[in-house]
Amino acid sequence: MSPPRIVRLRPSLRRRLLIFLLIPMAALLLLDAMLTYGVALSYANRVHDRDLSDDALTLATMLSNDALGSELSPQAKFLLEYDPENRDYFSVRSAKRGMLAGSGRLEPPDQTMAPDASPMLYNTRLDNHDVRAATVQRTSQNDPSDTLTITVAETFRDRHQQAREILVLATVMQTLLILSLLSLVWFGVNHGLRVLNPLTERLARRSHELTPIGGADVPQEILPLTRTIDALFARLRSMLALHDRFIADAAHQLRTPLAGLSLHVDRALADSRPETMADALSHIRRLTQRAARTSSQLLALTRAQASPVDTVDRALLDLTRLIPEAVSLRVHEALGAGVDLGYQGPGSRQPLYILGDVASLQDLLDNLIDNSIRYAGRGSTVTVNLQPSPDGGARLSVEDDGPGVPPELLPRLSERFFRAPGSNEEGSGLGLAIVQRIAERHHAEVVYQLGEKRGLTVEVRFPPAVKRD
Repeated sequence: MSPPRIVRLRPSLRRRLLIFLLIPMAALLLLDAMLTYGVALSYANRVHDRDLSDDALTLATMLSNDALGSELSPQAKFLLEYDPENRDYFSVRSAKRGMLAGSGRLEPPDQTMAPDASPMLYNTRLDNHDVRAATVQRTSQNDPSDTLTITVAETFRDRHQQAREILVLATVMQTLLILSLLSLVWFGVNHGLRVLNPLTERLARRSHELTPIGGADVPQEILPLTRTIDALFARLRSMLALHDRFIADAAHQLRTPLAGLSLHVDRALADSRPETMADALSHIRRLTQRAARTSSQLLALTRAQASPVDTVDRALLDLTRLIPEAVSLRVHEALGAGVDLGYQGPGSRQPLYILGDVASLQDLLDNLIDNSIRYAGRGSTVTVNLQPSPDGGARLSVEDDGPGVPPELLPRLSERFFRAPGSNEEGSGLGLAIVQRIAERHHAEVVYQLGEKRGLTVEVRFPPAVKRD
């Protein structure tokens, strides 16, 4: 038997709002009940203390007007015996004759009282009950030398009962008030969330539209969300535009070599002579290499354009180690093309740091070297130079002594598919465009300069970086 599957509730804004309101309200209700009970008990104590003092004074007045013998007058008995549950206690003591009436276990306070003073209130215990007592002293009318101590006491039961009654009344009213507030909150939340309906309807009507969704009817509280969605749409538009551009570029650049491949294949099939076959295969090989290089350059350009400038995963790199190693990997190819490839720069004892991405910088240098080898021609010299810049950054340059380009064409060298007229070398026209995009991602600047007599120098100026411990 398979275990029961746990169903997780989808997060709900309405449920979260109600929970966040209900729990504090319940806590406030509990706190308010405790405060209400305390206030009600304090009020009940004041009322009962006042009544208890009045009872003591009234009894003292009655006893002063009566000739007190062994029994109390009927009026005094009625005053003290009105409680059917016998929760009231009293005692009358004479300084000369001792206990005259009431409970002998009800002791007067330990403190000395002045005759004819106001009643003294205090807590004591009687018959395992906590009681509240009021004591008053009066001079006996029959014997001025004698002092009567009258004590009246009651349990706390009536006080707590009265406090509970007040609490119940207050709690009922406050609960009804909180329920009314929750109903208003429920209605307000439901009504307030309706402002999202126009935004939801606009999004539901869209199919492939990626325009911003923000509008005048968007509530201020969800503006950060709509701005985030708009930023996502902007990135998607950029990626789709890059995708469309890549397809268009690939179709444009691969059309010629693919057409040439088809032509030479048909030529070889039509003429089986060995010399014709060899010539056709030679052209097919050259066109295949051209198509492969064009595809590689297109992918490199797409990678360079795909990520925003600030999202490069940069690390602290020492160019005095990275650049010589990268140049050494191209020496064999340069010798095969009849080009003298060299390097000039500070030694590894003088590190030159920048913040960059190793793979991107490798692509940048490869394209610079490849551009110089292709267009400088056989018998030329290509020099990779690395020097610190005055501002603390680095300057990486690739210089050749080839034919160069006309000065008016220098601003166009970083354009996609641009090739200087008069060049006999086949190329995609993407190498320097890739260099420009990689430099932008590293906040670097690309500068094109002509040599004093001939040749071209491409210099990349990197901003300074501080070495991290």
